[in-house]
Amino acid sequence: MQKSKSIKHESAGLLGKPGAGILFVLVAILPLCWGLLAQDVPTFSSDVKVVNVLATVRDKHGQIVNNLAKDDFKLQQDGQPQIIHYFAKETDLPLTLGLMVDTSMSQRRLIDQERTASYSFLNNLMRPDKDKAFVIHFDWGVELLQDTTSSRPKLEAALDKLGNPQFGSGSGGGGSSGGSSPGGGGGYPGGGGGRGGRHMGGGTTLYDAVFLASDEVARKIKGRKALIILSDGVDTGSKVSLDRAIETAQRADTLVYSILYADPEAYGHQGYPGMGGGHHGGWGGPGGGMGRPGGGYPQQQQHPDGKKVLERISRETGGRFFEVSKKQPIDQIYAQIEQELRNQYSLGYTPDKAVAGSGYHKITLATTNKDLTVQTREGFYEER
Repeated sequence: MQKSKSIKHESAGLLGKPGAGILFVLVAILPLCWGLLAQDVPTFSSDVKVVNVLATVRDKHGQIVNNLAKDDFKLQQDGQPQIIHYFAKETDLPLTLGLMVDTSMSQRRLIDQERTASYSFLNNLMRPDKDKAFVIHFDWGVELLQDTTSSRPKLEAALDKLGNPQFGSGSGGGGSSGGSSPGGGGGYPGGGGGRGGRHMGGGTTLYDAVFLASDEVARKIKGRKALIILSDGVDTGSKVSLDRAIETAQRADTLVYSILYADPEAYGHQGYPGMGGGHHGGWGGPGGGMGRPGGGYPQQQQHPDGKKVLERISRETGGRFFEVSKKQPIDQIYAQIEQELRNQYSLGYTPDKAVAGSGYHKITLATTNKDLTVQTREGFYEER
């Protein structure tokens, strides 16, 4: 009680001094101001799961709509409405982009065009000291030509390494084995660890490339991230399945943009690509890194539908599918992707207890305007 009286007495003394009344009012209202400001910036405790969703909105003419507010969106998880706690326009936030180029035999006549357009795209899109990119090429194996960097010279040098595939034995990649490997070592499902090596044979390991890019690179990156695939979509010898590749990209919260770039004469000249044993091992070549088993793989007897494969990868991860043609050349497609990445919305919500839990959860995002179309990922995986 003595302490309480002392404080009261001192306060009364202060109020009696000139200007003390203003000071007292400021001290009284500052906590209230702080409380009001905090309402505009939602905060979440570390044990609260926040699901982040990137979205692009278009009107009925296909034009991007970038002037919507949070109240213009309706979001559901597993059919149950959710409250959007966080909302922002992603025009300014950093971006990490993974460029994945198919260098298999079926693409050998297109690589020069892909290289030129890719360098121009990265040069136009990337903002100094803000955005980063990495470069992967895949044929009978997957090779990380350049890890994430903001250096344009390094990215240009990586693109210069893209060339016609060389089938035959040779020295494999460096780097240490390791990484997450459900069912096996060496960062690969069912893998056996060790360093990557080259083996005789050919093929196109598209699904492996998506898996490794998502699991070994994108998963470790915070913020906005996207993969861009340049391929005809025909996989002829991956270790992982298409389902597993898509799941891994979803778990890494990574958008995948697919560009179907096919040489109509490729299969006529060489027959069915991928006929032959063996595999390139893991991250090979100068990029170094992940190991995976070599050895022969069963020869596939049917062509997968590359277009449907690429469409599905992009649709289920929230990206977009494109097809190169005379009316839509590759540089024009890159310009559309650049515009889309600069005009995204980012929404965040905490799932209600009724729909929370481990496993896969379906996301449905729409706008209050029925004439608008929302492009976003179809769902996400909640880790145990």
